[in-house]
Amino acid sequence: MEKTPTVITEKIDFTNNDLLRNLCGEQDKNIRLIEKLAAVKLVVRGSAVSITGERISVFHIRNLLSQLNEISRKGYPLFPADIEYAQRILSEDETADLERIFLDTVFISSKKRIITPKSIAQKLYIDAIRSTDMVFGIGPAGTGKTYLAMAMAVASLLEKKVTRISLARPAVEAGEKLGFLPGDLAEKVNPYLRPLYDALFDMIDFERASALIQKGVIEVAPLAFMRGRTLNDSFVILDEAQNTTSEQMKMFLTRLGYGSKAVITGDVTQIDLPADKISGLVEAEELLCKTEGIRFVHFSELDVVRHPLVQEVIRAYNHLDYRKKKNVGQRKEEATGISDVNFDSK
Repeated sequence: MEKTPTVITEKIDFTNNDLLRNLCGEQDKNIRLIEKLAAVKLVVRGSAVSITGERISVFHIRNLLSQLNEISRKGYPLFPADIEYAQRILSEDETADLERIFLDTVFISSKKRIITPKSIAQKLYIDAIRSTDMVFGIGPAGTGKTYLAMAMAVASLLEKKVTRISLARPAVEAGEKLGFLPGDLAEKVNPYLRPLYDALFDMIDFERASALIQKGVIEVAPLAFMRGRTLNDSFVILDEAQNTTSEQMKMFLTRLGYGSKAVITGDVTQIDLPADKISGLVEAEELLCKTEGIRFVHFSELDVVRHPLVQEVIRAYNHLDYRKKKNVGQRKEEATGISDVNFDSK
């Protein structure tokens, strides 16, 4: 006979009604979201919030509300997305310090939007970029790898820590043949570089960014344009690095000069290279993972900061990849009678 879960009620008193209103959100949207995420019942009366639910859920939400209140007290505006990120972080690590993560301002964009890390992995990534000259950010789409690297690059440029930003990306078609592209060389490769421009223009107003590009202070170029160069006092970002060949990755990594930082980002589940080509990113991790002075930060679907459905899509495809690998292992075992593939029980 299964034991009935213990349901308890705890009350948190908030001394500042304005902070409580910020925490609750417009028309209590934040409160309703927390109830949905954690299967608890929240009741707001005066300056107090009552939490009813299973013991472990109540303790979890008490921790969440207390930390969110402290963040709000420091002037951080709370939006529903922040509530969801905070709940996700504490679900992953209940000892996490939300204030240390959310109040770490990376950059304030031209649109007055504060760019901060939104997950434990993003915070580790930012800290790694600050302390290390070569950082690899590996993980699925939407985890902020390129965006945060761009924010750090722009911040370094404006603080005069570097004199130039170089943004590179391999010109590889994503699973489809585009055929002949009209225009000169710059116009042909421009579509491949569009995501880098989008991130850049989201942080610096268009006119200023265009002026910096014209002066060569910010350079957005295909990876092939990096050959033969030495980049001193630069912040260099290589995006979509999973689509570099072994030779291209070696060429890029050896461009780094004095006073420079390099951030390499990619998703090893979205490799568009021909089947006979080894991904330079996969190879680099195998070769350099233990090299002092180089950091690897891995992201998962838990770090996705796009629409909530993106997280579910990534999780579904990861499960599909797992089943495919398992089926291959089973077929190999049936054919040879030998099992040499181990799978976890997830």
